[in-house]
Amino acid sequence: MVNLSVNIAGLRLKNPIMTASGTFGYGEEYSEFMDLNRLGAIVAKGLSAAPRQGNPTPRIVETPAGMLNAIGLQNIGVKAFIKEKLPFLKKFDIPVIANFFGDSIDEYVKAAVELSGADGVHALEMNISCPNKQAGWIVFGTDPEIMEQVVKAVRKETKLPLIVKLSPNVTDIGLMAKVAEDCGADAVSLINTITGMAVDVKSRRPVLANNTGGLSGPAVRPIAVRMVWEASKAVKIPVIGMGGITTAGDALEFLIAGARAVAVGTANFINPTAVIDIIDGIEKFLTDEGISDINEIIGSLKIRS
Repeated sequence: MVNLSVNIAGLRLKNPIMTASGTFGYGEEYSEFMDLNRLGAIVAKGLSAAPRQGNPTPRIVETPAGMLNAIGLQNIGVKAFIKEKLPFLKKFDIPVIANFFGDSIDEYVKAAVELSGADGVHALEMNISCPNKQAGWIVFGTDPEIMEQVVKAVRKETKLPLIVKLSPNVTDIGLMAKVAEDCGADAVSLINTITGMAVDVKSRRPVLANNTGGLSGPAVRPIAVRMVWEASKAVKIPVIGMGGITTAGDALEFLIAGARAVAVGTANFINPTAVIDIIDGIEKFLTDEGISDINEIIGSLKIRS
C-alpha cells in the first residue's frame, strides 16, 4: 500500500490533490462525475462578502496551451454559500477550503469572519490578486506593504488555517511568500493566473470585454514550477502548487520542486475527472518506483551544480 496522505497547516489530506478555486464550482457541479470523497480537499469558488455579477462578456478565450479568463470573480457571496452550498459539501469526508477576496481590507476581514464561523469550513484560502480600492487600486499581492496589512488584519480575525494565494505578477515570489509567512500565514498557494491579452486582428480590439485576463493552463506550468521551487526555498510553511497541471506527471513536478500539495484548475474544464486520473496516476507512479510514501518525493529536487 502506498501512503498518499499529506499534512497542510494541520489539515490531514488523504492525498495531495485538491481543486483550484474558480474551476470546480462549489463542488456539487462535478459530483455526478466522481466520488468527491476521493479528493485531498476541495477549494470552493472564490467568495466575497457580498454577491458579485462579474465582468461583461466575452470573458473567456482559448489560447495556445491555455485560456484567458476575465470572469471578474462572479460569485453568490459568503452568506449564500454558507446557507445553500456548504450543507452539500458537509456530506463528504474531505476538508473544505473556502477561497475569499475583497476590494478593501475591511471586505477581506468581513468575509473571513463569516466563513470562520461556518460549520464545515476547515481552512481559508485568501486570494490577494485583487486591486485595493483604498490604495489607488494597487493589487494587494504585488505590493509587500499592502499585502502585509491585509494578511495581518485577516490573521487577527480567524483561527482557521490560513492559506495565502500569491500573485505571480511580481519580481520576487520568494519575498512575497516570506511576507505571508511572517504575517501569520499557515501556508501559501501559487501561482494565480498571469495577466495576458488576446487581440481580434480584424476589429483590432481585445477579445475580452475587460481587455485583459488571467492566463492559465499548460502554457504557464514551467513558470509555476519555478515559482513554487523559489517559494519553497524561502519559507518553512507548506507550499501548495498550481498552474497548468493536467497529468500525474505534471503534479509530480510540483511535488518534487517542493510543493506539499497541488491544485488542479483549467484541466477540469477539459476533463471533468482530471483530478481522479491524477490521483490514480500518482499512486501508480509511486508503486512502479517502489516508493511507499508520497512524502518521500516532496522537495526531492536535485539541482544541477
